[in-house]
Amino acid sequence: MVTTISLADDAYDRLKEEKQEGESFSDVVRRLTKGVELESYYGVLSPETGEEVAAIVADRRHERTETHRERVSRFSYEFEQ
Repeated sequence: MVTTISLADDAYDRLKEEKQEGESFSDVVRRLTKGVELESYYGVLSPETGEEVAAIVADRRHERTETHRERVSRFSYEFEQ
């Protein structure tokens, strides 16, 4: 199956720059978008930085959860009226 897509000129130029000899544009997209294994990042951060990042993530999750609860509560209240 083949699908045609449109790209802005600058996006095409970037994709073309990434293209290696013998690669099709489909090959380039596949290579650039394949998944990253999280294990490849193991040990990149110092333990202290890792703890800081974990704390920030936990704070953001808590904030999102609280915001979600508030929205659900407001929606439920409005819906009951």
